[in-house]
Amino acid sequence: MAGEFSTSVTCGLMLSKRLYYGKGASPAPEVMSRSLSSTESYIPTAVMAYAVVPEPAVVDNPNVPSYQPYVHGRCDPPALIPLHMHEVSMEVDCCMDIAFVTVRGAWRVHCIMAGRRCDCRIAIPMGEEGSLLGVEVDISETERSYNSKWVTLADSEDTEKVAKSGDGCFLTPHIYTFKIPQVDGGSNVSIKVSWSQKFSYQDGQFCLNVPFSFPAYVIPVGKKIPKRERIQLNVNSIIGTELLIKCTSHPLKELSREVRKLSFIYEAEVPAWSTSDLNFAYTVYSSGIFGGVLLQSPPLHDFDEREMLCFYLFPGNKQNMKVFRKEVVFVVDISESMRGCPIENVKNALLASLYKLNPQDAFNIIAFNSEIHLFSSTMVLATHGSILNATQWLSSNLTIDGGTNIMLPLKQAMKLLSDASESIPLIFLITDGSVEDEREICNVMKGYLTSGGSVSPRICTFGIGLYCNHYFLQMLAQIGRGHYDCTYDADNIELRMERLFTTASSVVLANITIDMPENLDSLELFPSHIPDLSLGSPLIVSGRYKGDFPDIIKVKGMLADMSTFATDLKVQNAKDESFDRILTRRQIDSVTCHAWLSESKELEEKVAKISLQTSFPSEYTCLILLQTDGGKKVPESILVREIFNKISLPKKGDLNSQKIVFLGCLGVGFGNLTATTKNIPPGTEEPKSPEGAEILVKAASNCCSMLLDRCCCMCFIQACSLMNNQCSIVLSQLCTALACFECVNCCYELCACF
Repeated sequence: MAGEFSTSVTCGLMLSKRLYYGKGASPAPEVMSRSLSSTESYIPTAVMAYAVVPEPAVVDNPNVPSYQPYVHGRCDPPALIPLHMHEVSMEVDCCMDIAFVTVRGAWRVHCIMAGRRCDCRIAIPMGEEGSLLGVEVDISETERSYNSKWVTLADSEDTEKVAKSGDGCFLTPHIYTFKIPQVDGGSNVSIKVSWSQKFSYQDGQFCLNVPFSFPAYVIPVGKKIPKRERIQLNVNSIIGTELLIKCTSHPLKELSREVRKLSFIYEAEVPAWSTSDLNFAYTVYSSGIFGGVLLQSPPLHDFDEREMLCFYLFPGNKQNMKVFRKEVVFVVDISESMRGCPIENVKNALLASLYKLNPQDAFNIIAFNSEIHLFSSTMVLATHGSILNATQWLSSNLTIDGGTNIMLPLKQAMKLLSDASESIPLIFLITDGSVEDEREICNVMKGYLTSGGSVSPRICTFGIGLYCNHYFLQMLAQIGRGHYDCTYDADNIELRMERLFTTASSVVLANITIDMPENLDSLELFPSHIPDLSLGSPLIVSGRYKGDFPDIIKVKGMLADMSTFATDLKVQNAKDESFDRILTRRQIDSVTCHAWLSESKELEEKVAKISLQTSFPSEYTCLILLQTDGGKKVPESILVREIFNKISLPKKGDLNSQKIVFLGCLGVGFGNLTATTKNIPPGTEEPKSPEGAEILVKAASNCCSMLLDRCCCMCFIQACSLMNNQCSIVLSQLCTALACFECVNCCYELCACF
């Protein structure tokens, strides 16, 4: 899909050369020099708008016609012409490890002649673990606007069909695109989009990268057109330590400063739009482990009336902390779908992780498809020689073949770690597929972990692509007090795997417990099993409770020398801080995992309510755009079934008269057993069943080709020229009869396919 998008933009830039901007005005030279043979990727690196052009004849300047020759034909797929951007601003609100980004911009449909219309496609690149929260679109000339709204899937009889349809889709795992129908040439389109994304944490720093790099071809043509860009950055760590700020991309000026809050701004008239993303980092410094508990009342009209809490622990300076000795079992998927780039990147990341082990650490490797293959029958110390042996074993024994069986290697890993003592036993599962017995695997692992020793094995999971069940992997990591990560792009496997291993293997505090007051009427934590504290990531646990909370609570754990750690954490009421948004993503993911595991409709409805209330995406809600014409808004109390009564799915592209644009579900789904069984590689689209028209054309073409193969030759033509009238009549009747028989065969093929 990304390749087709780049091709469409390339074609669009070629078509934009037809535009005439008036005497003395011309686009940037680098844009004019582009050619169709260019290998440059045109994947958007900031919020962008494109004109969707199926007919090249409509391409012209709406104000200054070029009177160029008429262009015949159609673009298939439609060309995408990047619209000129006239204004852009971005506001980033940072709170602990999450950022909320709002981008506002104005674009002009400069490439469609006056009196003609086109669809406009909006592309929204989001940063790490981005979640789209809302969209607003305003088209000034027609007084038409669109506002996003989340609706529940529970009102639809065919949930899967509803979730997969719609005019919105992910171009890549981090770029969401959707279409605005029928915008007049020359219109000004104002867009406001908001999303959330996670900070990455490394060496005591929270690091953020927000897409904000615009290509030269979106710069408006003309000498007197003002171009103003603005960035406002607000940082609130919530915790009571001083912040150290570092921004390397844009010249931010400080607006205000408090102990926990900082505000910065950048605003300027620019000759060209920003060509770099917003890169920003802040440090929370402490010499040792520290933390706290924050309480807050629920927002108004909250369906869950319980109080909110946030518990956090930071690891402190790594020079002062000792990490646990490790016993690691790598469980690697070598099924047929991992062939090529995925398995090679997994090998590289695995070897890099082995070299990060200390000589006193132990490891083993289990490769699995339908069977299991062990590097060693026992755990092996991570000496230089054993790592070299493991390197040779990986090169010669990781033969890609067969299906996927996850239960067998996990049981074997548990057996290998059954005698672990005075260390952190760690299972590192890497897979790209789904299996039928995932719920059984979770229940079996629960049994192993509850019967373990002083430190039970930690299970860390890493998912590759969209065909694995990411909620199964998250649930498995929660049960095993481990960590979870994923990538949908094979090129990022090494980076993400190494980062996950660094986090999982640098544990400084294990078996963490919180002495909660006994008089609480109810308590729910997200995640339900508290993971370990490591140097690679702070520990943040959210929750809901009902009852009276004390001023101080005690936290206990086990240090690397097997001694007990205990500290008192101060409980604070965060009345002036709105941290409910930073808890929502954790709550939705955790409850969705439990809803999947228990197959509970009640929990599914709970997730849907949270999504509707907070505007965070979930697996049980979908996104629509409500259209407003001249101030008349579509009623908001709309069910999905009513939407599909208004939008006929087979003809959903024709939305001229519709008041609703259905974008679809933004969730990742619960895996794809069919794709796993067929060993379809991650990143490859599952083959679609042919449409009825395609079957008809194929059958008809087969009929014609067979007839031509047998009849269309010079001898037959000469023979026909010598026929009398009676022979011609008989031959024509015979051909008609044969055609009827072939039509019957064609109908049979159609019926068989449906």
